[in-house]
Amino acid sequence: QLCCLLLSHLILNYYSHRTPVGGIEHHLEMGRKLLAAGQLAEALSHYHSAVEGDSKNYLTYYKRAAVFLAMGKSKSALPDLSQAIQLKPDFLAARLQRGNILLKQGNTEEAREDFLAVLNRSPDHEEAHDQLHKADDLELLQEEAHEAHHRGDYFTAVQVLEKVIELSPWDPESRELRAECYIRLGDPRKAIMDLTPATRLRADNRAAFLKLSQLHYSLGNHHDSLSQVRECLKLDQDDKECFVHYKQVKKLSKQLDTAEELILEQRYREAIEKCESVMRTEPNVAFYTNKAKERICFCLVKMKSAEEAVDICSEAHQREPQNIHILRDRAEAYILQQEYEKAVEDYQEAREFDQENQELREGLERAQKLLKQSRKRDYYKILGVSRSANKQEIIKAYRKLAQQWHPDNFQSEADKKEAEKKFIDIASAKEVLTNPEMRQKFDSGEDPLDPENQQGGGGGREWPFGFNPFEGGNFHFKFHQH
Repeated sequence: QLCCLLLSHLILNYYSHRTPVGGIEHHLEMGRKLLAAGQLAEALSHYHSAVEGDSKNYLTYYKRAAVFLAMGKSKSALPDLSQAIQLKPDFLAARLQRGNILLKQGNTEEAREDFLAVLNRSPDHEEAHDQLHKADDLELLQEEAHEAHHRGDYFTAVQVLEKVIELSPWDPESRELRAECYIRLGDPRKAIMDLTPATRLRADNRAAFLKLSQLHYSLGNHHDSLSQVRECLKLDQDDKECFVHYKQVKKLSKQLDTAEELILEQRYREAIEKCESVMRTEPNVAFYTNKAKERICFCLVKMKSAEEAVDICSEAHQREPQNIHILRDRAEAYILQQEYEKAVEDYQEAREFDQENQELREGLERAQKLLKQSRKRDYYKILGVSRSANKQEIIKAYRKLAQQWHPDNFQSEADKKEAEKKFIDIASAKEVLTNPEMRQKFDSGEDPLDPENQQGGGGGREWPFGFNPFEGGNFHFKFHQH
């Protein structure tokens, strides 16, 4: 039963695509209905069958051309219109339609021939008159644009070419000329906007694909650059210019992507090495050196190499004064160096360029807290350790200072009182910086031992968290009563 169904379907399909005896009319009718319903691909299939069935029928070519035009395939419509005109030279609708396409393609000479042919048969044809005037106007504008370009007046050329492209949007030559003018005027992004459609308006536009790739590359869009040069090689894998450029872009793009992957994996030293190789691969395009230095600056901050980070970040900042990421990272390097005023300045400057950035707002608030805190008690400074010091380094510094400021080392009452005050600060610093939770609070700009920051007050406790530096430990103090 299934075999019978399949066989009957094949027979129906065979006869439905055979064109003799009413078959053409069926396809034309189906094509008309599907075209009206907006089902263009299906309509085109029926018109293909109608053309195959009767290659001498001018109407089938004309109607298929109408579908091509509805699909935005003007280049495919042209041969069908030409065939319709060849079969019926007085077919004015086809001549007018072909003239309109040729005009939009910038081909004024052939377009003019079609409009004149229409007017020869129908002298009062209003649309043909209008289009003939447009062809004349376009020719004059094309000449004016080329003259302006030739004398180096690129600004005027761009203005004229705007009118040219309005009349002939399917002309690749005008777009390519305007792209060249934009490049001369230092506006590669606008050149890209003209070259992108130009690649589709020519059958083999390798030159436009290569130019697009080079422009994207110069702007730092290495992924876009790679995809455009690949389009060139799809058209001809042996194109020497495209292949040489492809190798360079591929190498650089791989290095940049690898550097970002290493950063995500927190392999900062390797990421720095990869960024350095980026600068060696492309020393002539400023974007890539700037990007590499920006990421090295970021990595050094993450590695807590504060001094080196400040140097590299400052160099990167000189190259890109408005780069908020560099300002943010240098601010963090300054925080590591306990230079809070400079950190506040960098965050404030970054916020001038991006008021809405939450990360910058939070960073500024933290830097301001740390600055305020440093004017009170800075536990890192008290112990003389860096903000990146580990617990072992903190305890070592504490022991050394505790011995130095042992109150029994001092004779006079004034010196003893000073030593006690100093020792309390040293003990407080050790308490905060060896407790991960308290240290985190302190690093975010909050002093965990400041009574102002205590929840619900101290309840008369002299030492926060029940800590008393004069109890326990390795030191035994004798206080002399006077």
